[in-house]
This record gives sequence, C-alpha cells and structure tokens, in this order.
Amino acid sequence: MSGNLTRLAVLLFLCAGACKRKVEPSEGAPPPPPVVSSQRGACGPGGGTVKDSVSGNYFPRVAGDYCVDPNGDAKTFGESAALPLDAVCDLFDGECEVYKSFGLKRVVTVQYVDGKGSPGNVTVTLSRFASPEAAFAFFTKRVVADGDPLEVAPAPLQAGAAAALGSGMAYVFRGELVAELRYVHELESPDQIKASSAQVLPVIARELGSKLPGDLALPASVQRLPEEHRIASGVSYEYRDLLGVAGAGRGAVGYYKDGELRYRVFVSVRPDEDSAKDVIKTLRKVEGAKSVKDSPIDQLMLGLHESEGAPKMEWIVGRSGAVVVGVGDESFVAAHTDQRSRLSEADKAAKLRATLSPGKAAPTPTPSSSAH
Repeated sequence: MSGNLTRLAVLLFLCAGACKRKVEPSEGAPPPPPVVSSQRGACGPGGGTVKDSVSGNYFPRVAGDYCVDPNGDAKTFGESAALPLDAVCDLFDGECEVYKSFGLKRVVTVQYVDGKGSPGNVTVTLSRFASPEAAFAFFTKRVVADGDPLEVAPAPLQAGAAAALGSGMAYVFRGELVAELRYVHELESPDQIKASSAQVLPVIARELGSKLPGDLALPASVQRLPEEHRIASGVSYEYRDLLGVAGAGRGAVGYYKDGELRYRVFVSVRPDEDSAKDVIKTLRKVEGAKSVKDSPIDQLMLGLHESEGAPKMEWIVGRSGAVVVGVGDESFVAAHTDQRSRLSEADKAAKLRATLSPGKAAPTPTPSSSAH
C-alpha cells in the first residue's frame, strides 16, 4: 500500500513539473507591442509639411480628418531626390521592374494620420513616369491588371484626370504622375477597412488630384474609345504591343458588356497616316490574317491566341487616316461560354465603322467623365 502511495506521489510531482514547464514560456513572453495612434488634435495646427522642393506643393496638408504626419518625413527617390532611384526597389516589394518598364523617373512617399487620434493612416506613393501615356498605362495596369474588369476592377472615382477606388486602396492619374493611396488601420477587420477607406481615401484623392500638375486630358486613343456599354473602369492602355503583337505600338483597349455579349474595342491614334499604315502592315503579318476585299477602308480580319492554350480571338481591324481601330472577342469569357457571348462578324464590322467614322469627335475630357 505504501508503495502505491509512493508511486502516486511521484506521478503527481512529475505532472506538476511538466505543467509548470508548459506555463512558464507563455507567462514570460513579452506582451504584443501597443498599437500606435496619432495624437488627437494632430491636424489642428494645419498638419505637417512635405519638405520636397519638387513635389511639396502637390500634397494637401489637411484633407478631411487626415493630415500630413507632423512627425513624419517624406522620402524621395530618383531625379532631384535624396535617394537614388534603385533604392526604391525595397519599397516596391519585388515590383520594381514593373515600375521601371514604364519609364519610372521619381518617387515620393508621404504619410497621412488621423487627426482624431485613431491608429488609421494613409501612405501616398507618388510616381512620375516618362510621359502621360506611360503614366496612364501604369495606372490601368494597377486598375485592370490581368483580371476581368467586370469582376475585379475597382470603382471609378472622380479625382485628377482618372481615378479608381478599391478596398483599402485608391489610384489617381494626372499628367506624368500616378498616386497610390493605401489605408491601414491595425484594429479594423477587412470589412471595416473597406468601409473606412471608402470614407477616407476619396477625400485625400480628390484634394491630391486637384493639386497635381499636368493636363486633365486622357491620351487621345482613350478619348476615341466608345463609351456606350463600356464596363466601369474597363480601360487598359497597351504601352508597347497592342494585342501582344510585337511592333503593333501603343493604344487603348476598352472592355464592353451589352446584355450577354462581351467584346473589346481597341483604338490607336497615331502621329500621322503613314504611322497608322505601319500598324496595319504589322497586324497583316499575323499568321492567318486576311485583308477584306472591296472595303472602303483599309481593313483586315485576324485570329489571335492571346496566351498559350487559349482559344482564338477573332478581330476585325480597320484604319481611317491616322486612326486604327479593332473590334474583337473578349478573352475572359470566350474560354467558358458559347457563341452567344460573342459579337457576330457583321456586328463587329458595324462597330468598327462607327468608331472610325470621320464625324466622330473625341469627347472633351473632364474630371467627372475621365474616370469612366
């Protein structure tokens, strides 16, 4: 009996020791760092200032409840900046080459804080590119990316020359500049961040868009895209090779939905007629391309596999003067829908003629219409 009691005592001792060892690490672990909030009333004196001789005047000191962080410093990279352009690659988290492919020249980062004292903050990354066309191409790369704009594109926003608002993010384009605004709040859930950023970001975006230098006009090719049936934020800009065809040059691509029908329209406004003819010559070299006989305009038909294993997209392309237009199938739906989602050849030809019509004037760009 005494032996049994002895063994029981040993087991209880060992259990107590093991339990103690399991508890000790958690008891000794440091607490999580406190969530840092801005000081209530931080925006009262008018917010901080951006001490950059090039871009300091672009950033509103106060926008709604938020202001430039009075205790923060802007970081500058590239031309006439404190740091070399390559130093910004750490900031872009593996996407540095994407930015550089559009002729990145300069980057400025500025942080805004909540004057009401919450942990919310907004980081603005302002990038200057080689030209307005390059900047708009980058802007659409961010907005449309590689997804179906009907499913993934952020909502249009009235700011600058064009803008869009997503969950926790906003983008503003004007001239050679693109601003990316990111809202962060460590105590909010994703749904709360989406709701809060929808209140905070548009205010800053509009103020910023009104101060940025540069024309409010979109590239000429974008202005010639038809507006009817165009998906919201459904515009991309190919900076080098339209339709992925080497040498085809630059142009705007619009994404459209008319009932069950999905289709695309591209427009390339060239410097002169000879340049436009060169685009047609380049597209005519695509395997299977066929010229349309007895057409009053320079016209051809071509089929393209836009990615490996993808179905063939049928396009009708035409030229009038210095403008080249194409109307074609929508690759996002062609792989998993029947022919009812595609325009007929006759409908494509009709839309081609309407877009090429010499009487079609480019819409006058305004901040309200250019975001669509």
